[in-house]
Amino acid sequence: MGGMDPSVQKMKNPDNGTASPPESEASDPTSATAWLLRLYIAGQTPKSLAAISNLHRICAEHLTDQFHIEVIDLLETPQLAEGDKIIAIPTLVRKLPEPIRKIIGDLSDTEKTLVGLQLKPKAV
Repeated sequence: MGGMDPSVQKMKNPDNGTASPPESEASDPTSATAWLLRLYIAGQTPKSLAAISNLHRICAEHLTDQFHIEVIDLLETPQLAEGDKIIAIPTLVRKLPEPIRKIIGDLSDTEKTLVGLQLKPKAV
Protein backbone atom coordinates (compact mmCIF):
# COMPACT_ATOMS: atom_id res chain seq x y z
CA MET A 1 0.00 0.00 0.00
CA GLY A 2 1.40 3.39 -0.93
CA GLY A 3 1.40 6.53 1.21
CA MET A 4 -1.56 7.04 3.46
CA ASP A 5 -4.19 9.58 2.57
CA PRO A 6 -3.98 12.59 4.93
CA SER A 7 -7.61 12.03 5.92
CA VAL A 8 -6.70 8.57 7.25
CA GLN A 9 -4.96 7.73 10.48
CA LYS A 10 -4.34 4.66 12.55
CA MET A 11 -5.49 4.74 16.17
CA LYS A 12 -2.58 4.31 18.57
CA ASN A 13 -3.62 6.04 21.78
CA PRO A 14 -5.58 3.49 23.83
CA ASP A 15 -5.73 5.69 26.93
CA ASN A 16 -8.63 7.90 25.94
CA GLY A 17 -9.94 6.34 22.73
CA THR A 18 -8.80 9.20 20.53
CA ALA A 19 -5.87 9.52 18.20
CA SER A 20 -3.59 12.39 17.47
CA PRO A 21 -4.56 13.96 14.16
CA PRO A 22 -2.05 14.13 11.33
CA GLU A 23 0.00 17.33 11.24
CA SER A 24 -2.06 18.69 8.32
CA GLU A 25 -5.27 18.74 10.35
CA ALA A 26 -6.53 20.89 13.19
CA SER A 27 -6.71 19.40 16.68
CA ASP A 28 -10.35 18.34 16.13
CA PRO A 29 -10.68 16.21 12.99
CA THR A 30 -14.47 16.54 13.08
CA SER A 31 -14.45 20.36 12.99
CA ALA A 32 -14.51 20.53 9.17
CA THR A 33 -15.39 16.90 8.50
CA ALA A 34 -18.90 15.85 7.58
CA TRP A 35 -18.12 12.12 7.81
CA LEU A 36 -16.16 10.42 10.60
CA LEU A 37 -15.59 6.76 9.79
CA ARG A 38 -13.88 4.24 12.06
CA LEU A 39 -12.72 0.94 10.57
CA TYR A 40 -11.93 -1.87 13.00
CA ILE A 41 -9.54 -4.53 11.69
CA ALA A 42 -7.36 -7.30 13.15
CA GLY A 43 -3.88 -7.20 11.68
CA GLN A 44 -2.89 -7.08 8.03
CA THR A 45 -5.10 -9.95 6.86
CA PRO A 46 -6.40 -10.09 3.28
CA LYS A 47 -9.90 -9.15 4.52
CA SER A 48 -8.56 -6.21 6.53
CA LEU A 49 -6.51 -4.92 3.60
CA ALA A 50 -9.50 -5.31 1.27
CA ALA A 51 -11.72 -3.37 3.70
CA ILE A 52 -9.18 -0.53 3.90
CA SER A 53 -8.78 -0.40 0.12
CA ASN A 54 -12.53 -0.57 -0.53
CA LEU A 55 -13.24 2.14 2.04
CA HIS A 56 -10.65 4.47 0.46
CA ARG A 57 -12.18 3.90 -2.97
CA ILE A 58 -15.77 4.45 -1.80
CA CYS A 59 -14.86 7.62 0.11
CA ALA A 60 -12.86 9.02 -2.82
CA GLU A 61 -15.75 8.38 -5.22
CA HIS A 62 -18.68 9.45 -3.03
CA LEU A 63 -17.48 11.76 -0.24
CA THR A 64 -14.69 13.78 -1.91
CA ASP A 65 -12.80 15.65 0.84
CA GLN A 66 -15.55 15.56 3.46
CA PHE A 67 -14.37 12.51 5.40
CA HIS A 68 -11.96 11.39 8.09
CA ILE A 69 -11.05 7.70 8.50
CA GLU A 70 -9.64 6.12 11.63
CA VAL A 71 -8.27 2.59 11.21
CA ILE A 72 -8.16 0.72 14.51
CA ASP A 73 -6.16 -2.50 14.65
CA LEU A 74 -7.65 -4.56 17.46
CA LEU A 75 -4.50 -6.69 17.67
CA GLU A 76 -2.73 -3.55 18.94
CA THR A 77 -5.56 -2.01 20.98
CA PRO A 78 -8.24 -4.65 21.70
CA GLN A 79 -9.83 -2.56 24.46
CA LEU A 80 -11.12 -0.07 21.86
CA ALA A 81 -13.60 -2.68 20.55
CA GLU A 82 -15.76 -2.25 23.63
CA GLY A 83 -16.57 1.42 23.02
CA ASP A 84 -18.31 0.73 19.69
CA LYS A 85 -19.47 -2.75 20.74
CA ILE A 86 -17.52 -4.51 17.98
CA ILE A 87 -18.40 -8.20 17.69
CA ALA A 88 -16.96 -9.01 14.24
CA ILE A 89 -14.15 -7.69 12.06
CA PRO A 90 -13.66 -5.91 9.83
CA THR A 91 -16.39 -3.50 10.95
CA LEU A 92 -16.93 0.03 9.71
CA VAL A 93 -18.58 2.45 12.14
CA ARG A 94 -20.04 5.70 10.84
CA LYS A 95 -19.67 8.03 13.85
CA LEU A 96 -20.70 11.18 11.96
CA PRO A 97 -23.15 12.13 10.67
CA GLU A 98 -25.43 10.66 13.27
CA PRO A 99 -27.08 8.24 13.74
CA ILE A 100 -24.21 5.81 14.19
CA ARG A 101 -24.24 3.05 11.57
CA LYS A 102 -22.22 -0.19 11.41
CA ILE A 103 -21.26 -2.30 8.43
CA ILE A 104 -19.58 -5.67 8.90
CA GLY A 105 -17.36 -7.15 6.19
CA ASP A 106 -14.68 -6.16 3.71
CA LEU A 107 -16.92 -3.52 2.03
CA SER A 108 -16.47 -5.21 -1.37
CA ASP A 109 -20.18 -4.84 -2.15
CA THR A 110 -20.19 -1.13 -2.99
CA GLU A 111 -23.98 -0.89 -3.31
CA LYS A 112 -24.54 -2.51 0.10
CA THR A 113 -21.90 -0.24 1.66
CA LEU A 114 -23.46 2.89 0.16
CA VAL A 115 -26.90 1.84 1.46
CA GLY A 116 -25.38 1.03 4.88
CA LEU A 117 -23.74 4.46 5.05
CA GLN A 118 -27.04 6.00 3.90
CA LEU A 119 -25.36 7.50 0.82
CA LYS A 120 -27.85 5.71 -1.40
CA PRO A 121 -31.47 4.72 -0.78
CA LYS A 122 -32.24 1.07 -0.29
CA ALA A 123 -33.49 -0.62 -3.48
CA VAL A 124 -37.06 -1.84 -3.21
